[in-house]
Amino acid sequence: MIKVDLTGKNAVVTGATRGIGFGVAKALAMSGAKVACIGTNEEKLKESVAEICAGGGEAKAFVCNVADSAAVSEVASAILAEYGRVDIVVNNAGITRDMLMRRITDEMWDDVINVNLRGTFLVTRAFVESMRKGKWGRIINISSISGLIGNAGQANYSASKAGVIGFTRTVSKELGNRNITVNAICPGFVDTDMTRVLNPVLIQGIKDRIPVGRIGSPEDIANAVLFFASPDSSYVTGQVLTVDGGLIM
Repeated sequence: MIKVDLTGKNAVVTGATRGIGFGVAKALAMSGAKVACIGTNEEKLKESVAEICAGGGEAKAFVCNVADSAAVSEVASAILAEYGRVDIVVNNAGITRDMLMRRITDEMWDDVINVNLRGTFLVTRAFVESMRKGKWGRIINISSISGLIGNAGQANYSASKAGVIGFTRTVSKELGNRNITVNAICPGFVDTDMTRVLNPVLIQGIKDRIPVGRIGSPEDIANAVLFFASPDSSYVTGQVLTVDGGLIM
């Protein structure tokens, strides 16, 4: 983990129950930030928060479906009441409903767009006024290489992640004059619960195409988040960082 001092900063991480989100929340907490962890599975979310706290970090669990506008407003009010302000937001919550485009149902399309893209918008909107008042903020949106190059069987997911990139670049232009940076990270193939269910032959085939010779880890993505969250990244905004071991180079 890269060394960043976030002492005194308050962070929000969505989809913090497992995988990339948990890795990011843990890294922020270990760097000194107080972390509000948002997820939908209350039991698993509490387990993740307990693990962070056992390691010496400070984190609290907040159950919320980020696609639900009223729920996001409610949880944002609770977090701001708890912490007073929010300095860092990491929009990580995401789902997949993979299927060839011609077989994607309306529900499969809406589910993915609502969580991955609408959720990013709702959470950002909920906390941006706190950052504007403090004249400091870091918004980091987790997109995907699928949002850059597309992926067969993921028309809904790829569209949602491409939308996150467009959202990131637009909002960076709106908030730059308030000392708020907005950047996106596009992970490649990362070892998470979502990818472990794939056929081992498929996983090996992807690994063989990665120049650095390994599958990514949540810590690889967390390191990129730490840079964007740090005070040292103040002149970097509207950027899209691919973290994929050279897969789409």
